[in-house]
Amino acid sequence: MDTGASLLAADPATDAELARRGAEFVAQAWRRGWQPADVVRIVRRELDDTHVRLASALIRAQAPDDRPRGPRWAAQLAQLEEPDENAPRPDRFTHAVAVLELYRLLLRLPGLEPLEEPRREHRGGDARVLGRIRALLAKAEATGYPEEAEALTAKAQELMARHSVDEALLDARAPAKDTPGACRIGVEPPYEQAKAVLLDAVATANHCRAVWNEPFAFSTVVGFEGDLAAVELLYTSLLVQAQSAMAKAEAAQRAGGRKRTKTFRQSFLAAYAHRVGDRLRTAAETPVTDDLLPVLASREVAVTDRMERMFPRTTTTRLRGVSDEAGWTEGARAADRAQVANRPRLSRRPE
Repeated sequence: MDTGASLLAADPATDAELARRGAEFVAQAWRRGWQPADVVRIVRRELDDTHVRLASALIRAQAPDDRPRGPRWAAQLAQLEEPDENAPRPDRFTHAVAVLELYRLLLRLPGLEPLEEPRREHRGGDARVLGRIRALLAKAEATGYPEEAEALTAKAQELMARHSVDEALLDARAPAKDTPGACRIGVEPPYEQAKAVLLDAVATANHCRAVWNEPFAFSTVVGFEGDLAAVELLYTSLLVQAQSAMAKAEAAQRAGGRKRTKTFRQSFLAAYAHRVGDRLRTAAETPVTDDLLPVLASREVAVTDRMERMFPRTTTTRLRGVSDEAGWTEGARAADRAQVANRPRLSRRPE
């Protein structure tokens, strides 16, 4: 690595070829089933912010040469980190090392299940706001300072309120006859098992199926486009509410002389996911008119068939680390207080 970086740093004439190779590696990742958000997620997890900025620049530079990909892809491109013109420029050797580390990661990416773009329009603004909310939550979970965590969570809650998740869900229309699609939703550590359980509950309640990929920190959700949009919005809303409630519960624990613990958080989120799942299942049992039962059944079959074709082999996993009684109790209480927006009753659209 040092030898290669030294050679690149010593010869500015190699810059154009280095950029061309980067665009080639990005295009190769797309052919393997990866999408922009997936690449940024794995780069952030395996490397650092410098590499994330480099990856974002590579993806942005390659985009004009790429084929049209659809609205979800465009929304992911819009979420890419913008270059900071005021950031100090590293020396050529340091830059070359970072580039080579990024390229090595890109070359090692395995193949993923390809995702088809939805045929119905997806509002890119939703994806951008969701990305900002998830970024705030990730920072809140990573900080070791309770006050900072609460401030970041409050900001995420404010952003979610402005976004009006409930209104967006109520405005969702029954999808037209179409084939199911799929999207990937980040399930970031820490406590990713409990978050995957929560996402699975949200997906199931919205007529979708979720398959968790633990090594790459995402779940693939399969369903019809209107349902996929509802899953993204509701999952993010519930995650924001869980983080806010957990910060308050931890503050009460600290006031009682107990320190914040990993087992408390894990148990809190596990109970929250379990209880929210119960609430969503109850809400999903709302009766529908007899003439819609065949429609719902056919859609369920179509989603299950698509999921099984994408993932012919899946396994189950046991939730680990749930051993804190106080965390479980507080998480269940928070779930009972959570706003679980009901989808409108499904009714046949006029011909």
